Amino acid sequence: MHSAPTWDPYQYLRHADHRTRPFLDLLARISRLPHGDRPARIADIGCGPGNVTALLADRWPAAHITGFDLSPEMLALADKEYAGTTAGGGWLDFRPADAAHWTPDEPYDLIVSNAALQWVPNHPESFPLWIEGLAPGGTLAFQVPGNFTAPSHALLAELCETPQWRSRLGDHGRRYIHILEPADYLARLVDLDCEADAWETTYLQLLTGDDPVLDWVKGTALRPVLTELADDSAAVNEFLGQYRDLLRKAYPPGPHGTVFPFRRIFAVARKVS
Repeated sequence: MHSAPTWDPYQYLRHADHRTRPFLDLLARISRLPHGDRPARIADIGCGPGNVTALLADRWPAAHITGFDLSPEMLALADKEYAGTTAGGGWLDFRPADAAHWTPDEPYDLIVSNAALQWVPNHPESFPLWIEGLAPGGTLAFQVPGNFTAPSHALLAELCETPQWRSRLGDHGRRYIHILEPADYLARLVDLDCEADAWETTYLQLLTGDDPVLDWVKGTALRPVLTELADDSAAVNEFLGQYRDLLRKAYPPGPHGTVFPFRRIFAVARKVS
């Protein structure tokens, strides 16, 4: 059993524009919610620092929206920056919860998750409970990274498994690979009597600055490694140096920056009744 990684919300937000774009594309595919005359009830599972949770309030300004996350660091920033009454008279709050065990405690009109379920083994097994927890006509929507065979992640896994690092890191480079293919998500959601849609998109992200791919993964895929080595600054620096050199070869900079292809997988399911 691995301990949860320690998150750095400020490092995560260094690439906020690129990280937010898939959520906006997901949000665009969510149709009208079934709340009628009452405020919509919305849950954001794995809300992180709350920046995308706040976008839900822009779309449904009168809604009561709750962001759930396991990271105290993420929740502290989210609560500081976004909690409270929204511009449309709704309410935005944040609560600690583990996505692996979260279950709806009231009917929700929308349950959404942005780039979080890849950290949850067997997360599709939660779909029946989440769909059951939707109001009739409610929606479950999520997106997850689909780039775990890309050089950024394959090289990380290979480095973790070298003799120098294996005894200290084990499978930390692979522990979050728990996603399905779009067709598999679609089949599971349709089997739950939902009207479902699933698709994938590869974003060609143009990153700038020195070693921008390393800077990107410091906010996500590297968190388990950095957490495991946190008490040994020399080991952190040595690991990052080795990984940086591998990334420089895999993602050479061009005249306008470094192109970082990033595949994302999306699914939207509407509860029919």
